[in-house]
Amino acid sequence: MTVFAVEYVYDAESAETRDAARPAHREWTAELAQDGTLLASGPYTDGAGALLIFKAADEQALNDLLKQDPFADAGAISGTRTMVWAPLTGLLAGHSA
Repeated sequence: MTVFAVEYVYDAESAETRDAARPAHREWTAELAQDGTLLASGPYTDGAGALLIFKAADEQALNDLLKQDPFADAGAISGTRTMVWAPLTGLLAGHSA
């Protein structure tokens, strides 16, 4: 499995959309955390976006997963940046292939 860092970018105008979709989004992230697919996630304190750390077989599997996010379905995400990440130290060390 590969570890991916995914950065969500939000438009300031999407706050109302995010608020409406947030309960479903948090349920989705909680399920992924429970099964070990999502290692960590959370919003930036300035409201401009969020960082999510996933384990996935490959980038296609990750992209298929991200399409299931209620935030994506609601149009709350204006952009994403995805990078393969290799945590070497700390709590997430050893999660990359």
